Amino acid sequence: MTDDEAIDRIDAFCDAVPRPRARADTYGPLVLFIPTGPGFPYYARPRRGPRPPVASADIRAVRARQRELIIPESFEWIEQAAPEMAAAAAEAGLQVQAHPLMVLTGRVPAPPLPPGITARVVSADDAELDRIWAVPAVAFGQPGTAVGEAGAAERDKIAADHDGGTIAMLRQRLRSGQSVLAAASGPGGPLAAGSCQTVGSVAEITGVGVLPADRRQGLGAAVTALLAADAADRGVQTVFLSATDDAVARIYARIGFRRIGTAMIAEPAAA
Repeated sequence: MTDDEAIDRIDAFCDAVPRPRARADTYGPLVLFIPTGPGFPYYARPRRGPRPPVASADIRAVRARQRELIIPESFEWIEQAAPEMAAAAAEAGLQVQAHPLMVLTGRVPAPPLPPGITARVVSADDAELDRIWAVPAVAFGQPGTAVGEAGAAERDKIAADHDGGTIAMLRQRLRSGQSVLAAASGPGGPLAAGSCQTVGSVAEITGVGVLPADRRQGLGAAVTALLAADAADRGVQTVFLSATDDAVARIYARIGFRRIGTAMIAEPAAA
């Protein structure tokens, strides 16, 4: 498979993922996915197929609608599929972020884990599900790969305050096979977690996070490798992810991922 073919498959995946749980409204060359039930909000993105170039006016129109609906003013796309959109988003007043887009190119043995730590695919009935779900929330509150202070206490606080509807929806997705969740845990509970969602023969690994206090032990790589192996065992042909930055991309490269493009996100600058 060429890089262009892989990018097209990934672009189709990103268009397909929200559709079962969202209404797709078209605004010129853009489509806005509006959630129809509980769960995480979605994004706007370029339409698939022939379309006019995305202009700043198109983005402003979608932003106005997002504000009316009180949903995040979020746009996601692949640079190679819509190279004009970054400039249009910046002109429309959004902050544009670029992240390495990577595909799995072959099986690599899972990295070894420190003593006392195990990694597993999580079942829908796992008693630790709320704490596993909380790990990425702590991790992305302190992004990067540096060791930090946030750890089990912060994880447990988020887990205790969780939205029961979100966990119920996660259990349903795990039971149906729409999502796969993996975690690395020690004696004190989950330390790293990530998930994988599949549409057809394409799967995305997403939300891989490690508690900042437990970084630099290979836990994120171990969770990612486990999810990638599980997807391959299920017959998935294209496994991809987007890395936070080049430093994280180098970690993924060591377990069999290769950069083929750039995943783009545009949102309002933080206040």
